[in-house]
Amino acid sequence: MLLPALLEADNVTKSFMARRRPRVGVGQADTQRAGRVQNNLRDGMINAVDGVSLAIPAEPTLISLVGESGSGKTTLSRMLLGLEKPTTGTIRYRGKDIFKLSKEEWKVYRREVQAVFQDPYAIYNPFYHVEHVFKMAIKHFKLADNAEKARALMEEALRAVDLRPQDVLGRYPHQLSGGERQRIMLARIYMLKPRVIIADEPVSMIDAAVRTLFMNILLDFRDQYGISCLFITHNLSTAYYLGGQLVVLCQGKIVEQGDMDEVINNPRHNYTRQLLNAVPSGDPEKRWTTKLTLEELNAY
Repeated sequence: MLLPALLEADNVTKSFMARRRPRVGVGQADTQRAGRVQNNLRDGMINAVDGVSLAIPAEPTLISLVGESGSGKTTLSRMLLGLEKPTTGTIRYRGKDIFKLSKEEWKVYRREVQAVFQDPYAIYNPFYHVEHVFKMAIKHFKLADNAEKARALMEEALRAVDLRPQDVLGRYPHQLSGGERQRIMLARIYMLKPRVIIADEPVSMIDAAVRTLFMNILLDFRDQYGISCLFITHNLSTAYYLGGQLVVLCQGKIVEQGDMDEVINNPRHNYTRQLLNAVPSGDPEKRWTTKLTLEELNAY
């Protein structure tokens, strides 16, 4: 018996207004430049996400969403998180449109669907110690009723992501590495015990040595705590390490999806093959000898 999807995008499209600014010759007055830009704007719509349907099942799973920059990955993730409303289509959680949830249902959704963003430097307030991110979650979701229990929760969460509390608590964000900051966000997620993590390029700005540790934690979250993850990346080798399901996004559309091994070993779409060809070889003697032409790119 198939379980209903936990979180799903049903034929969603997100359109943005596209404006082309005219070229202005160097040396013209600022007032003239501003006037020409205002008078010559060409308005049109561009679909960042175009008719995408994607389902995260109720059972713990790991899905990798891959595609080049500008393919629509982040826009889709923001809609799944409720940060952007789709132009058309529906985002549902447990069968309900997330933009029609009641106040109490929305609070549950915000706890059960959590995010890890790309930049480990921009997600903290530099004026607060790093434990501020834990204290806000504890207070908002009423996870502890006194300071002692709150401290115990923080320490347990930090140990779950291989961080020593005495090395982290009481420090400011700038005193920690990017990898430590990202793992603190995973510790916060561990403390909340959500059902789904939306991780948008979470390892692209951390050291290679820490990336494997970070991804192993995501695998542990799935296997030990039943937390699913939508892992967004442009790196197929990273996605392959995680396994699970693979979804390939190109120009706002899903062009291929399926089991990781099946898609990697038998890609059916030309865009997937090009992504595979773009993965660097470990042999320094093997160099790229071909270039992707504009015509080939537009053929996708």
